[in-house]
Amino acid sequence: MNSYYRNWPYSHMPNYKVQNPYPFYNTMATGYHENLYESSSDSFEEAMMRQRPQDINRIMALVNRQFENYYIELQSYGVPRIVTSNVFRSIVAYVLENENKYTGNLDQRTNALFNAYLRDNVIVFIILRGYGVPSNRINQMIRTIIRFVLENIGEQPAAGWSEWEDLGGVLTSAPAAVSWGPNRIDVFVRGQNNSLWHKWWDGSRWSEWEDLGGGVITSGPGAASTASNRLEVFARGANNQLLFRTWNGITWSGWRSLGGEITSEPAAVSWGGNRLDVFARGLNNHLWHIWRL
Repeated sequence: MNSYYRNWPYSHMPNYKVQNPYPFYNTMATGYHENLYESSSDSFEEAMMRQRPQDINRIMALVNRQFENYYIELQSYGVPRIVTSNVFRSIVAYVLENENKYTGNLDQRTNALFNAYLRDNVIVFIILRGYGVPSNRINQMIRTIIRFVLENIGEQPAAGWSEWEDLGGVLTSAPAAVSWGPNRIDVFVRGQNNSLWHKWWDGSRWSEWEDLGGGVITSGPGAASTASNRLEVFARGANNQLLFRTWNGITWSGWRSLGGEITSEPAAVSWGGNRLDVFARGLNNHLWHIWRL
């Protein structure tokens, strides 16, 4: 039992033997605590060792974001957050270890894993009931998290990629990103006010979003860099013409027109010197191209 307390922080759970508001569980708790703590600990630790920690951590990050309301709800019963987190982690590890044992559609696999998890992890049910969490609510939470894990097992970044991070803002277009030097990234989007917005990474932190103003744009932007600290941004204007503006290292220019009539956001690229190439869809749905030497 001592080893279990070292590995899974259930020392905060209600004391069934001293003061238990749910006397029905006294018999279960006093009769099985020693074996369940030890067997659950061994099972949990073995499952964790068989899974890659990055897989568990990735899905736990998703669970924590998706089910923050569960943490809050269980806290209302007095369940410490760390206990809830370890319950959820045990579910994630169990599904990752056992999901290949079951076939069928998502609902059938969820039900099979739910029944197996409850059979192999009775202590989880006892602990949560000890805090007064209703049985049907415990079952619903476990089943919902199992289903969520199954839905997200295959949704993982390719090797070497980080998890997604939220950079905020309210976007009304796809972003355009460009780098003009080491450790520098500039990102442009259209905001809710149909103006050009800008955010940048300086090698150590992201800036806040800034509204570059200058008028209305009717598409997402395209961006390119021709030199260090030099930026060129393109967008479709209210008259469907191609607009562009530049950053010269000190100030932004206003929007200027390059004419034409485009029906998509532009894509821009520079392959050397002062060379710029811009592409967009035209009225005839063909690809159109304009360049600067």
